Amino acid sequence: MTSSSAAPKLPRLIFDPAEPAIYAFPPNRETLGGTAYLLTDPTGNILIDTPAWTEENQIFLRDQTVKWLLITHRGGIGKQLIKLQQTLQCQVLIQEQEAYLIPEVETTTFHHSHSLNEHTTAIWTPGHSPGSSCLYSHVHGGILFSGRHLLPDRQAQPLPLRTAKTFHWPRQLKAIAALQERFMPETLHHICPGASIGFLRGASTIDDAYNKLMQIDLAPLAETQALM
Repeated sequence: MTSSSAAPKLPRLIFDPAEPAIYAFPPNRETLGGTAYLLTDPTGNILIDTPAWTEENQIFLRDQTVKWLLITHRGGIGKQLIKLQQTLQCQVLIQEQEAYLIPEVETTTFHHSHSLNEHTTAIWTPGHSPGSSCLYSHVHGGILFSGRHLLPDRQAQPLPLRTAKTFHWPRQLKAIAALQERFMPETLHHICPGASIGFLRGASTIDDAYNKLMQIDLAPLAETQALM
């Protein structure tokens, strides 16, 4: 006998062994299918973009000690940001060019980068939006939470996506070049994209991340037309 109601969609643990634990939330319709993450840390957990404010997510997050909520781009804000911030009593971190979009929320802003703890840093990666940013952590061999700056294509390869709403395509490509210069094989093992995770075909992250990042050929992308 089957239940008439669908099983609740819960945050999914994406690493095993799970120290530190990282959870991926189900796609959020309010952020156009965006995937939010929770990165646990003894100094205070970090929420990356806003998950759907469902009963299941509320129960899960109330059991966590969330210190930071990083907004990686304006599309990751979500309609329930105020409720989420007030409930969790967390600090909202956002690149300074996006902060004006949420005047009712007290924010911590940054320009080029901001250290959340000794091994986790927010990095300004403009282009998708003026204040688009990524979060990098040294854990698990190095993880880049890429927001919508880099998304998986149909072959699960990380790529920038130029759309009619892309703020500044040349700046986005320049920001990718800066990431290519920033990392080494030993410092970047995984990418956790902020959307399009269905293209990962059940995988939790884009693995072999450094090599796949370096395989992005920026020259032909500069001629790419915007997708409507």
